[in-house]
Amino acid sequence: MDLCFYYSELDNEWNKEENMGRTVPSFRPALEEEIESWKDFKRALRPDDQKIFDKLMNYARIHADAGSLAARPMLSEILFMSYTIEQEKKIEALQKRIKELENKIREK
Repeated sequence: MDLCFYYSELDNEWNKEENMGRTVPSFRPALEEEIESWKDFKRALRPDDQKIFDKLMNYARIHADAGSLAARPMLSEILFMSYTIEQEKKIEALQKRIKELENKIREK
């Protein structure tokens, strides 16, 4: 049996876990715990902002496979990187659309 130490942002402390041959706690449950730790923040948001908050949390879920390989002690780093990736994809799509519209205007 191995001992695994991990930082819980929910509890704001390091925890010890005994694992049978596993040295890193499962990422997805840890990610859900991290998301749950933000519930008071979410509750304080306006309803429209709560929808955006949920969308951001889903970005982290989308990138959970990559997050599980990152082995970062601070799960919030994975959350923020997931947000950044998804927002960059949206920015690139918008930039492409702007160029398409500019080209249409020039053609007229």
